[in-house]
Amino acid sequence: MLHYLLIKLDRAAFEKAIGRWSAGRAQDGWKALSIDGKTLRGTTGVELPGVHVLAAYAHEVKVVLDQLPVDHSTNEHKAALELLKVLPVKDKIILGDAMFCQRDLSRQINRMKGDWVWPVKDNQPELLAAIELAFDDAGASPSGQKAGSR
Repeated sequence: MLHYLLIKLDRAAFEKAIGRWSAGRAQDGWKALSIDGKTLRGTTGVELPGVHVLAAYAHEVKVVLDQLPVDHSTNEHKAALELLKVLPVKDKIILGDAMFCQRDLSRQINRMKGDWVWPVKDNQPELLAAIELAFDDAGASPSGQKAGSR
């Protein structure tokens, strides 16, 4: 029954109404948001394929601030650059997984007066080595080891 109700709704008007509701909930009281991609499953029988979206979630107010589809010809990092255009980034902390550890994305957040936190793992060995070198002792190194002692 919900399927038949939802397909009759004007999608743009529905999304606008949900957006106004979300914006009202998220005006104050939050400092950080996470960006992450998810593939939403389609349904069988009605030919509705799954879609990959990138969402921005404000944990303190428990609301998705915005989301956008990730085109199959690009990736989440490029979609995040587009998502930043509509997010309130100033004085906020943007969190994401290692996929978002990209110069252009980090610089864009800095230009917008926000901060970011990206994990750096072994999949980016040169960057990880540079970070560990900046923390030259085991007590301060993100890995807990002296630089170069891996």
